[in-house]
Amino acid sequence: MGRTLDERSGNHHHHHQHRRNHTYTTAIQQHIVAASGEFVGTFMFLFMGYAGHLMVIDQVATDKSSVANTSLGFLQTMVVGFTYGLSLLVSVWAFYRISGGLFNPAVTLGLCLSNQLPWARAAFLMPTQLIACMAAGGVVRAMFHGDLAAVNTVLAPGINIAQGLFAEMFFTAYLVFVVLMLAAEKSRDTFLAPVGIGLALLVAEIPGVYYTGGSLNPARSFGCAVASTTFPGYHWIYWIGPCLGAMLAAAYFRFVKAWHYEEANPGQDADSEV
Repeated sequence: MGRTLDERSGNHHHHHQHRRNHTYTTAIQQHIVAASGEFVGTFMFLFMGYAGHLMVIDQVATDKSSVANTSLGFLQTMVVGFTYGLSLLVSVWAFYRISGGLFNPAVTLGLCLSNQLPWARAAFLMPTQLIACMAAGGVVRAMFHGDLAAVNTVLAPGINIAQGLFAEMFFTAYLVFVVLMLAAEKSRDTFLAPVGIGLALLVAEIPGVYYTGGSLNPARSFGCAVASTTFPGYHWIYWIGPCLGAMLAAAYFRFVKAWHYEEANPGQDADSEV
């Protein structure tokens, strides 16, 4: 009788262990699928962005108007902003259900600091985003003529490194807070989150493209710099600035959550009342 109990206990333990292993495997599979979405999504977002940006630079050069990347004309600057903004909007919309459509180590950091994304998932996503950005830069350089180094994020004349750093911080804080409130925080508007996120990048790019290059994303600055083997001496601001912005957005998000923001302005998700 005692042996039978031991066998039952052993079988139960084996079954429990098997179930736990199965759960562990499923979690790893989920991380890998999400990482694959981040790779393809980041690649497509930046491939379209870099290619569109390079096209604008190439057109300017063809027009023989000796305009440097840092002083593109108004129309060209707007086209570059729309290129990245709309590329992000469509890419996030497509990959939203697979990985969350982050495509940005700073956004990933902001979600982790806000307790909206597990750090274990971020450990898969961040390296993937950086590999994808280098791949996008490399493919654009191989496929299209033009100097990919001109696509690097660089400061406008008269903008010093401190100004560039804090500009990137505020631009990225804006983007990350939009991601947190529209995508991470579930509401009746969540299905439109990709539109809001893409438009947030577009709005930030309008001043950003001219003043700082409009990075808001270490991967955006890193991919083309690696592929063109050209790094501005202050490249680090495109890592520190966006990460500070993510921390700022996450801190404010945690504040409004802790203080129950939904009670300050109630009824936002209620049905329309007569």
